[in-house]
Amino acid sequence: MAAELTAHQLISQHRPTLDQALEAIRTRAYWSPHPEHPKAYGENGSLGMAEGKAAFDSLLGTRLDLGQPGTDDWVGGEVSPYGIELGVTYPHADVDELLPAMRAGQRAWRDAGAEARAAVCLEILKRISDRTHEFAHAVQHTSGQAFMMAFQAGGPHAQDRGLEAVAYAYAEQVRTPDSAQWSKPQGKRDPLTLTKQFTPVPRGTALVIGCNTFPTWNGYPGLFASLATGNAVLVKPHPRAVLPLALTVQVAREVLAETGFDPNLVALAAERPGEGIAKTLALRPEIRIIDYTGSTAFGDWLETNARQAQVYTEKAGVNTVIVESTDNYKGMLSNLAFSLSLYSGQMCTTPQNLLIPRDGITTEEGPKSFDEVTADLAKSVGGLLGDDARANALLGAIVNPDVKARLEAASGLGEVALPSREITNPEFPDAVVRTPVIVKLDGARKYWDGADDEAAYLNECFGPVSFAVAVDSATDAVELLRRTIRDKGAMTVGAYTSSEEFEEAVREVCLEECAQLSLNLTGGVYVNQTAAFSDFHGSGGNPAANAALSDGAFVANRFRVVEVRRDA
Repeated sequence: MAAELTAHQLISQHRPTLDQALEAIRTRAYWSPHPEHPKAYGENGSLGMAEGKAAFDSLLGTRLDLGQPGTDDWVGGEVSPYGIELGVTYPHADVDELLPAMRAGQRAWRDAGAEARAAVCLEILKRISDRTHEFAHAVQHTSGQAFMMAFQAGGPHAQDRGLEAVAYAYAEQVRTPDSAQWSKPQGKRDPLTLTKQFTPVPRGTALVIGCNTFPTWNGYPGLFASLATGNAVLVKPHPRAVLPLALTVQVAREVLAETGFDPNLVALAAERPGEGIAKTLALRPEIRIIDYTGSTAFGDWLETNARQAQVYTEKAGVNTVIVESTDNYKGMLSNLAFSLSLYSGQMCTTPQNLLIPRDGITTEEGPKSFDEVTADLAKSVGGLLGDDARANALLGAIVNPDVKARLEAASGLGEVALPSREITNPEFPDAVVRTPVIVKLDGARKYWDGADDEAAYLNECFGPVSFAVAVDSATDAVELLRRTIRDKGAMTVGAYTSSEEFEEAVREVCLEECAQLSLNLTGGVYVNQTAAFSDFHGSGGNPAANAALSDGAFVANRFRVVEVRRDA
């Protein structure tokens, strides 16, 4: 009775938040229950700035014992992109023991119902929110994000995305009533009558394969969508970014235990260096749902080989911005400069290709040639990042050596409009900090070895690398955009134009090829940012991702409805 009462208490406590989330996804208006400002924390049980930092520091060099079954070793090895060895060790699981244990509590979790599951998920998110400052440091020192971005994207924005997934999951589960009385008239005879019961039934155990750059932001939608629909969830973090998701699993297990459910409904699968357990786990027959963010190659492998599971992937794309004309030239340059610089371009939404007519564009300042636009954009990025303190706050650190290698190789691909420069972070002298590079390319020009520029700009170059691509005309830019989305995928598309006719042409391409479009952004909203409850992240309709965060399709196939009927 105590456990049931606790669940009801959580429903009473969190139902207003759930109702607001349901209204937000219906109206698409701005709403968030999670404050974005660091000073908003420190009261009513939440950790303030100093407490959060102390909590993070206390984790360094410790063993994070989650109390889960099947632990056969302790593993770790995370090194912060800022140069700090975290020294945290995590349980390594014998999956032959862990996976059966995770199924044991699924019946009670299923029978609890959609509302109770949602309430428990919201309590998990509430406790994570109370520790936002601690999580922010964990995200910063595993992803390389600057602290403020780690705080916002890794904290409230990630929590918003988790809550959004819970709201969609609840809405889809209650679409069908719990029961119904069915009566079919039979003329003079008595009607046929049945009593019918409908139960949302989970698919099974879900696997979340975490990413290095946004462990919580990209991890929470799948985790909470699966948990809210009744599935157990096994979290396999990226080996360079274990801590944020391990802390998440720790909180989830605590809340599940306190509310009378089996804590093994959520577990962690950390790995030894080079072990590569994602493929092994993905093919286990117990795994029925997979959420993955990362490279196209592994995402394609999952979609092809994990046939027993429902697979949701966010892979790589080639994001494009067309610059055709503008009536706010300086605003456009400023907006693009920030978009290219934020987190050193290490976002799946950062623009890569800037398509600009070789004859130039029209602006309120008069015509601007291709070279002028490119030079002015380079100057805008240089001005934005000219102060090292501000540059460190925007750029963060290069997340891994592969990104650094791509950045260094990019300058050999064409004429460099903006060279990258090294910046020292006085707080973290071992951090690798680099400003973006902009390279000018031309699809009509051949290199001396016969390879054309498309070999460079039609492949994703993840990191602080952008290409200013000269095109013969605005019409050619639209066709190149279409081909890019269709063949390579895109998480984001941007366009600048003062022509209604051209705007409609770009819009039509994005509708036909299923890509999210941002038009004429010149203020404080950027193409590589999306707001939970309102913006869709990805579309699920082009090669960059087979799902959107979040919509009904993202949650509806994580459960099925089973009917039991009997004579009334």
